[in-house]
Amino acid sequence: MKTAEIRERLHSYIETAEEKKLKAIYTMIEDEVASNLPWNNKSFVAEIDKRIQDLETGKTKGYTWDEVKKHSTLALKSAKNKK
Repeated sequence: MKTAEIRERLHSYIETAEEKKLKAIYTMIEDEVASNLPWNNKSFVAEIDKRIQDLETGKTKGYTWDEVKKHSTLALKSAKNKK
């Protein structure tokens, strides 16, 4: 059985499984689930904190979502015109 099929079957099962079985499954994989959260990764959190500080102090310029969309739209148009 391929990984995609296993995922699909597990998703399906989890949607309808009894509470007792869900808790048992979660208990088996709880440590792995928790370790995959980015907030448990000290270097990730330190990098996010540094980036926030750089934005707040003006060391790094931030962009609004509208500025990002505008720049992306212009870049796409420019790329299409070069074809």
